[in-house]
Amino acid sequence: MDKLYLFTDGSVHVQSKVGYGACLVLDENEMDTENLKQRIQTKRFENTSSTRLELQTLLWALSEIEKNDIKVLVYTDSQNIAQLVDRRARLEENNFCSKGGKLLKNADLYKQFYELFDSLNCKIIKVKGHQPTRVKDHIERIFSLVDKASRSALRSKN
Repeated sequence: MDKLYLFTDGSVHVQSKVGYGACLVLDENEMDTENLKQRIQTKRFENTSSTRLELQTLLWALSEIEKNDIKVLVYTDSQNIAQLVDRRARLEENNFCSKGGKLLKNADLYKQFYELFDSLNCKIIKVKGHQPTRVKDHIERIFSLVDKASRSALRSKN
């Protein structure tokens, strides 16, 4: 089974609720190639928050992947996304509602995530974001390019 490596991150301007998501998709043969910066895609999202933006960016990136026999390794620094797989049973059992019965803020995106997650063979891997370069491994260095791209897009286009 072939593997795809998906790196996603987002940056949001809290006051305007505008954010930019960034993603990079690589196959096993491209992990050591140069010029990865040019391959990073960005997308603008409006009326969003940091948590919502991370989900929106991941959903956008996953929806671009063809659903064939591929293992997708998703790298994110989002604690929320990293915990979604473990939270699934409880979220579905409660119909994506809080203990008080109120629909969760991002219930729509959680549902979309689980649908896409089921249609693809995904594994979510949490990376430590914003570390000094000297302690980053190869994956974390690639992730930092995506992180910088989302922040740069927000600064230049907001």
